[in-house]
Amino acid sequence: MKELYEAWKSVDRNKIAALLSVIPGLGHLYKHHYLSGIGIMVAGNALMIFITCLLAFATVGAALVVIPALWVAGITYSAYMASDKHGMHTWLHVWEYRWHKT
Repeated sequence: MKELYEAWKSVDRNKIAALLSVIPGLGHLYKHHYLSGIGIMVAGNALMIFITCLLAFATVGAALVVIPALWVAGITYSAYMASDKHGMHTWLHVWEYRWHKT
């Protein structure tokens, strides 16, 4: 189990966030950007669906592929380039928090 934990510590978190962004917003949540991740998952995806439905009539269905593909590509790039705030929240990593100095 210790080997698995050590291997997981050396994983490139940028690539994991980009892979998780197949569901837009999940990569931001993985990198501990909670407000933007929840905002993308709720409001951003709803707005993308609304715009895609409106443009689908004007583009004879081409927007049903192009708009979501561009949306996911943009969010994936954003999650990849976002700063990683992992470990900066002591209240999320209780097992690493030291209650007293020895």
